Amino acid sequence: MPDDLIPDVLNDRCPSRMVLNHVTSRWGVLVLIALQDGTMRFSALRRRIGGVSERMLTQSLRLLEEDGLVLRTAHPVVPPHVEYDLTPLGVEVAAKVHALAACIEGNLGQIMAHRAE
Repeated sequence: MPDDLIPDVLNDRCPSRMVLNHVTSRWGVLVLIALQDGTMRFSALRRRIGGVSERMLTQSLRLLEEDGLVLRTAHPVVPPHVEYDLTPLGVEVAAKVHALAACIEGNLGQIMAHRAE
């Protein structure tokens, strides 16, 4: 990050926006929440997150790995065995994202009532 740039998600030049987009993307949120349950293989993660395509899950995992939130471990066996887990930073971010999702779920009745109006 440039020395003259103070972290500020409202600043269009701040790299935090890119990370925020990865974390709060449709699938990024769900990957982080699912991985709170522990280490998962790709196929188990895909089954856990209803509706995600293989392509979108792969893309989301790569972005979150590049951001240092997800750890990908490839085991040298045949057939290939790859596992995903949260890094310590990923655990922290996932907890906050999960709190937001829980807030929405807890108020879903009220939200849906407003939408119906």
